[in-house]
Order: sequence, then structure tokens, then C-alpha cells
Amino acid sequence: MKKQFQPLSTFSIRRFDFLLVTMVILLNLIGTAAIRSANPSYMTRQVYGMLSGIAIMFVLSAIDYRKLVNLGWLYYLACIAVLLLVIRFGEGRDQARRWITIAGIRFQPAETAKLLLILFYAKFIMRHKNKAKSFGFLLICIAIAAIPFYLIYKQPDLSTSIMVLVIIAVILFVSEVLSYRLVGSFLLISVPSVIIFIYVAIQEGATILEEFQKNRLLAWLHPEEYALTTAMQTMNSMMAIGSGQLLGKGYNTKEITSLLSTGYISESQTDFIFTVVGEEFGFAGACSVVALLAFISVRCFMTARTADFPGRIIASGMGAWIGFQGFMNIGVVTGVLPNTGIPLPFVSYGLTSLWALYMGIGLVLNVRMQNRPKAA
Repeated sequence: MKKQFQPLSTFSIRRFDFLLVTMVILLNLIGTAAIRSANPSYMTRQVYGMLSGIAIMFVLSAIDYRKLVNLGWLYYLACIAVLLLVIRFGEGRDQARRWITIAGIRFQPAETAKLLLILFYAKFIMRHKNKAKSFGFLLICIAIAAIPFYLIYKQPDLSTSIMVLVIIAVILFVSEVLSYRLVGSFLLISVPSVIIFIYVAIQEGATILEEFQKNRLLAWLHPEEYALTTAMQTMNSMMAIGSGQLLGKGYNTKEITSLLSTGYISESQTDFIFTVVGEEFGFAGACSVVALLAFISVRCFMTARTADFPGRIIASGMGAWIGFQGFMNIGVVTGVLPNTGIPLPFVSYGLTSLWALYMGIGLVLNVRMQNRPKAA
């Protein structure tokens, strides 16, 4: 009987993406500097998160992602389990309960859910790719996504639940479960539907949204009427970014005209960290952050182009996560979108988000090193 040989690994350190790692670390360094300026007490933990995240990234870049995705349903069950723990034991402030503490470690399960769902769909769609183009399989994928979406929405965390749907939609598109025709039809239906939804949700007595979510929509549509209440943070953020002009007021500025130093911008180390960048580093600094986010996202999609099926899903999912979440965060602080609590990737303070992102980038690096570039 002839001996069976396993195919040799295609792993090559020569394909390590130094450019992607450089851009990620540079963006993280900008974020750490901005956090120090916004609230110095958070900087030490952020530096720890960055260094440990880089270590995790390098470890995952050396582990064959094909073996990792084989856990499939375990990722999905873990995702549902941690989200259920938030419903039962969640901690938070105001109306939101988004954190849990286990063994003294406090983390935000919704951030880890994004990565877990990317890994789950990489295996699930690959296993059933012979059914990928059927409408029935699309409905199954949507039904599977509905459970984590609902659990995140009930925290309540509408922005993250929308972010999860965007990631899954991109995954379904690149894996050809969603066709151009379906995407076009969805956009034709969803755009007017969103307009109708917003109109109905802000009506007096409507119970579709929580009261604070309704107020945020009203403040977005009529900021002048909520300038001293719900819209104050966003309007102050816009003024601070604009006051930075071309080159900003200087790092950790103590100018009397600084809105950051007056304390009128809350959560400046997390959701509104882009405001700090805009005021202190000006238009040039803000554009640098936008460019880095865009290039990192594009780099992930470039890796997806030369990858096998699960690798394509992982890299595309990460590209959608970083790109679209960056757009959402910057859209909020500049008044383009309603005020929602969502971090700016690699810039905002938050160890859960930072670790999850570094883990995802580690997998993207691994995808690139495991797959040979396709011939032109």
C-alpha cells in the first residue's frame, strides 16, 4: 500500500505584510497619543492593550487559519453565550448594559462577537458552498445572523448590531451568496424603508425605539432645537474639529479656546476620540487617520483577492469591519450620522475592541502568508 502524503503547507514568511502592520501600529500610536491628551489616566492601560495586542497578532499570524475555522459552530455558540451573559449579568451606565466581568476581567462581548461571527461564517459557507447561490441558503444565513443581532440590539446597542449586519452582508456578497441583483433590489427597498422607519420612529408615542434613541434621531434631524441637550456633544465636537483648522492647536494643548480642556466633550477618549485628533492635529491629522483607516481596509480586501474561500471571507470581513466602523464613528462626531456609541478602530480607548481587532489583523496576515498570489 502506497504511503499517503499530505500536501505541503503554502506558508511563507516572505509574504508577511509589513505595510499592513506598519499602518495598524501607526494608527494605534496616534490613538494612544490622543487618549493621553483626552484623559491621561487611560494611557497606561491602552499601551498595555497595544503591546499585548501586537503579541497576539504575531501569534495568530503563525497559526494556520484553516485549522482555526474548523471550530465553526463553536464560535457561534460562544458568541451567543457571551451575549446572553450580557442580558443576564450585564454592566453599564445610563440605559445601556454592554459589559460583563469574568474573573476580574471586564470586557464587551459585542466586540468579540464580530470576530467570532466572521470565523463561523468562513466555515459554514465553505461547508455548504454548493448551496451558496440558492435563495434558501441565504435565508438560513440571515436566520443565523438574526439571533446575535437581536441580542446586541437589546443591550441596547443599535450601532453595533448594524455593524454586525454590514460585516455579514459583505461576507455573503464576496462568497456569492448575495448577487449583484439581490444587492441592488435590497438597496431599492431599504433606502425608502429606512426613511419611513425614521419618520415613524420619531412620532409622538412611537415605541419602536428606546426614548434615548428617539431623542438622538431628533437631535440629528433638528440639532438647533437640542443644542443644549442631546445634540450638545455632537455640536461641540464639530466646533472643536473645525477650530483645529489646517494644522491644529498643538498636542495636549492648554489653550483657553480648547473645547477639549473645558470638559464639554464627554467620552473624548472613546467614541469621540476623533474630535481630539481634529482639534489638536487639525485637518492634516484628521485626514491622516481617515487615510490610514481606508488603506488598512483596502489592504484587507487586497489580501482577500488572492486567498482561498475561508481566507477570502476572513480578510473581507475584517476589511468591512475596519472600514465601515471607521466611517460610522467619524460620521457621528462630524454630525453626518446620528449619535451612536461605537469606537474608532485602533484609535478609541477600549481593550476588548483593540484585542479583537489585532486578532483579526493577525488572521489576515496569516491568510496572506498561507496563500500564494494568483497569476495575472
